[in-house]
This record gives sequence, structure tokens and C-alpha cells, in this order.
Amino acid sequence: MSPGRLYGVGVGPGDPELVTVKAARLIGAADVIAYHSARHGRSTARRIAESYLRGDQIEEPLIYPVTVETVDHPGGYRGALNDFYANVADRLAAHLDAGRTVVVLAEGDPFFYGSYMHLHERLAHRYPTEVVAGVTSVSAAAAALGRPLVERDEVLTVLPGTLPAEELARRLAATDSAAVLKLGRNFPAVHTAAEAAGVLDQLHYVERASTTEQRTAEFAEVDPSSVPYFSLALKPSPLAQETMAREAGSMPGVSHISTQSQSPGVSHISTQSHSGEVVVVGLGPAGRPWLTPEAQEALAAATDLVGYGPYLDRVPANARQRRHPSDNRVESERAAFALDLAREGARVAVVSSGDPGVFAMASALVEVACEPRWKDVPVRVLPGLTAASAVAARVGAPLGHDYCVLSLSDRLKPWSVIAERLAASAAADLVIALYNPASRSRTWQLGAARDLLLEHRAPDTPVVVGRDVGGPEERVTVTSLAELDPAAVDMRCLLLIGSSRTRLVERGDGDRVVYTPRRYPV
Repeated sequence: MSPGRLYGVGVGPGDPELVTVKAARLIGAADVIAYHSARHGRSTARRIAESYLRGDQIEEPLIYPVTVETVDHPGGYRGALNDFYANVADRLAAHLDAGRTVVVLAEGDPFFYGSYMHLHERLAHRYPTEVVAGVTSVSAAAAALGRPLVERDEVLTVLPGTLPAEELARRLAATDSAAVLKLGRNFPAVHTAAEAAGVLDQLHYVERASTTEQRTAEFAEVDPSSVPYFSLALKPSPLAQETMAREAGSMPGVSHISTQSQSPGVSHISTQSHSGEVVVVGLGPAGRPWLTPEAQEALAAATDLVGYGPYLDRVPANARQRRHPSDNRVESERAAFALDLAREGARVAVVSSGDPGVFAMASALVEVACEPRWKDVPVRVLPGLTAASAVAARVGAPLGHDYCVLSLSDRLKPWSVIAERLAASAAADLVIALYNPASRSRTWQLGAARDLLLEHRAPDTPVVVGRDVGGPEERVTVTSLAELDPAAVDMRCLLLIGSSRTRLVERGDGDRVVYTPRRYPV
């Protein structure tokens, strides 16, 4: 099979209409779209290119592990980024080896302080590669200001704001025009350097140029606390300034817009091999909006996905990854399988609904991983939004005071233990979150639990029944303990049983809310 082709595609500074015709064509034709983002998961490059995507392409989010230089990695900031780019290069290489066309989106221009260059250095000698230039933030900033950058024999100097203030001052004083990028927390040092160079009154400030959020101002008037990292200072052409002032009779005041970010240039060392690991990932109760950026990062980095079939179905398909679905009742076998994959070098994500540590895969996997056979396989557990929290949020704040979490499933523990714990929780006046309330083979337990709780709770105690919260079949019902109908509850439900303090109130707009006050009577 012939390898796929790699494209580094500049998408410009922010305005989707500044994407070149060639870039738009390649984005629309690609098999795989890759883009960088911080840990929050939002990608500026993807947002710019969104209207050119087909909707059925494989997406590879490249989530920076760090965005500041304070890290725990033994190799420091550069070591962490080096590992990141080595991992990302492996992921994209898997697509290229399979013959897929890969487009890496780059804000601005790929080779202008862009992160794409670090992938280019690792992959361009192995695969057919093409770089598509994009409009830079410097050009967009000049357009936003309406000020030419250079003319005739003038010299333009582009400087990173991360340089020492003394070096910045020397270079600003020695050039005709200048652009200083990467302001952010470097803004005070750039301000000091501009003062020392005697050019403070010539500098203009631009952030998020060409976007609807663009902003410009005189540099000396900008509040340092309001400056994002991807803003820039611009010292336009002196000759053009003089000409414009002469033509207008005086230098006009300039309103400002904003320039978009370039991905930070990152130094790196050498490609490292990656040993395998298992990451247990909590998917939350439903779709992507309930998924944490940390979990999204782990799923994107995985070579193999392991889990109960319906949970795996919630993870978007990626042809680079191998998927290993299994039945819901083989947790130990699933854990052993995942650990074996990792021992062979795979990066395995074991998926769980909700939080993996709450009646889910984390306990089973950690237990198996403690056996001598797998004691050296790295294991991480990433939390997820729990079903209890999701259901509670739909009705108000029923978990506002002390509460406990119990499972009604007697598959792994006897009913006598469940009954004892229910009675103890009820006697302690705790709000109770009931997981696994019923299934096709467990039909009598919920009714027995309700009767037991009624020995300690008033008949009108609020009960919240949440089904498929966050999903397409979401239904949330508020009833009372006496009126709870076990026949209306199945395995996809979670129940919240109020305490003696839990209140059901109808508000002025007609909505009914359930809450448990944080105060408790003495």
C-alpha cells in the first residue's frame, strides 16, 4: 500500500474567509484532520476550518500536556513536549501508513512560530509532505490597524516577547518596523523594553486580529492583566506614518481590532519510544459535553480501546485505533486483556460510563493489576462525571448535604448486606443515591428496598428517578417514596432518595426543584 500524504495547512489568523482556496480544498478532501488545543479541548484552528470539514472525517485532537514551563516531567518542559510530539507523530504515522491523507491544521502559517513544524521534522523525511502557507497574525494585525508594515528599504523585525527585556530593547531600537509576538504575561517586560528603546509611543497593540473579538489599542494604554498570550505589539512603517500624517494634516487616532494566536514554537530533543500503559477513562453519563478534557486527551492518545460494547460505541470511531468490545459481566477478564496489551507496548484506554471508580471498571482493573504478573504495567484512573451528580443537577441540589452511594445489585454481594446498609443509611438520615436499581433478572429488589426505607422515612420523602440523563431518551421524574413504582425503573435509571431534610418546592415559574439544605437542626 502506498503511504498517505501529509499536509501542514495554514488556516490564517482567525477569519474563516482568510483561509486560502488551496487550504479549503485540502481540508475538505482529507481523510484525517489533526489540530492542536490546550487541555480544555477547544481548538482555534479547528474552529477556523470548521465550515470546510465534511463531517465524516477522522479527527485527531492533539492536546498539549502542558502550556506553562512548570512541569513534573523528569525532562522538564522540553522533555514533556518532546514526548508529546513523539506520541503525536506515532499517531499520525499510523494513518499515513494506512494510506490516509492527513491534514494538520495550523493557525496562521505552519512555519511561523507554529507547532506543526515539530511534526514536519519528525515525519517529512518518511512520507510525501506539503506545507500550505497561511496568512500570519502579523499581516492580519497590520490590516486591522490600517498601517503598512514596511516600505522601500525599511527593515521589519519579528521578535518573541519571551526574549530578555534588554535584548528586546536593543532590537526594537535598531529596526525600522517591528512585531513583538507572544505577549501575555510577557507584556510588562515588553513594555519596559519599549520604554528603554524610546519607541513606546510608536507601538500599537492588537489581539485576535480578523475575528469578531479583535481589539486594538495604543500599547501604552493597555491593562497588562487583560492581555492574552497570543496578542502582539506592532511598530508600523515610520515612512508610512509620516506620509499618512502629512496627508491628513495630523496623525489620526487609530481604533483597534485583534490578532489571533500562533501556536508556540517548542524546542525538542529527540524522539523517544513509548512504553505501554492502561488508562481507565470515565466517559460521564452521556455524550461528549459530559467528557472531561483529561479523558478526551487519553482517548485521543490511545492505540487500543477496551470496554463494554455500548460504552465503546459512545467513543467516535478512529481507524487508527483498535477496539475490543466485551460483555458487561467479564470485568476481570477485560482488565487482564487490557493489561496484556499494555505490557506489549499498547496505550490502552479502558472506558467506563460515569466515573470509573463508582461501581465500574477502576476497582476491577486495579485489583487485577496488583497481581505479580502485571505489577510493572503503568495504570492511571481518570475520573468522570457521576450519574448521581448528573441526575441531581437536573432537579436542583438534592445532594447538598451528607449522602451515601449504594448499589442494589446483589450479583457481587448478598442481599442481606445490601439490606443492612440501606437500613443503616436510612437510620443515619442520609440522602441515598441508588445505582443498579433493577434489571431484567433483578425485579424484586427495588420494591424490597422501598419498603425497608419506609420504616425510617416519611411516605412523602422526595424521590428522583433519572433515566438516560444527557442521552436521547432522558427522562427525570420526581415522586415520593410511598408512590415509587418499581415497575417504571430499569438498569438505565438512577434513584436519589431524600433525607428528612430534603425539600420539594414549586418555584414561581412552575418548575419543581428538589434540594437538601446544608444546615441541619441541632
